[in-house]
Amino acid sequence: MTRAPTTDAAVPALDGLDWADLRHRLDETGTAVTPPLLTPQQCAEITAMFDDDARFRNTVVMARHSYGIGSYRYFADPLPPLVQTLRERVYPHLARVANDWAGLLGERTFPETLDGLVDECAAAGQHRPTPLVVRYGPTGFNCLHQDVYGDLVFPLQFLVMLSRPDDDFTGGESVFVEQRPRMQSRPTVLRPQQGQAVVFPVRQRPRRGSRGYHRVQMRHGVSEVHTGERNVLGVIFHNAR
Repeated sequence: MTRAPTTDAAVPALDGLDWADLRHRLDETGTAVTPPLLTPQQCAEITAMFDDDARFRNTVVMARHSYGIGSYRYFADPLPPLVQTLRERVYPHLARVANDWAGLLGERTFPETLDGLVDECAAAGQHRPTPLVVRYGPTGFNCLHQDVYGDLVFPLQFLVMLSRPDDDFTGGESVFVEQRPRMQSRPTVLRPQQGQAVVFPVRQRPRRGSRGYHRVQMRHGVSEVHTGERNVLGVIFHNAR
């Protein structure tokens, strides 16, 4: 197994995040938007990587699979230092949320460190890294979906907006749909600014009902881009088969 090395890429905004507030919003609505984590220069750095074939293990053209219109590219190991730093430093905070949710739903818990999760993924036959960059042009969109990739699924992930809404592109909102049992689905539309991250469930979250907590399914996608180019970094923590 190839593991990306521990890095010290500078992401000082991570030090000031109010994780208690983010946790509250995840519990209440299933989504949470951070202040800007990456600078415009860092966003441009990751965006420019999209055209460097050597950095990626796989490219998916969405239209070929009826996923939408656009392309996404999965980074190869070792991950770029900036992406690895985000993945390593955010994981422990989200692992605490994931393990609290697991207790409410009677599910398995997860390791406290990303290395521990990567080891468990490897034991389950999931060796391929899943962080990716997604690019949409005019008319681009992404159908509602879940990023599962294997039997072992860490329940939270996040995206970072790399482009500037209204300047680099118009349209292209992030869409989240919560499928509530015996109720109509609830949509949420978010428009993160450049450098901001959105944290959200991979496929389900606990929701309190009249008889205690139950699972609600969530899917995410992107509405149609009207003009320009929309670039996003997606960070999933479990690896793929």
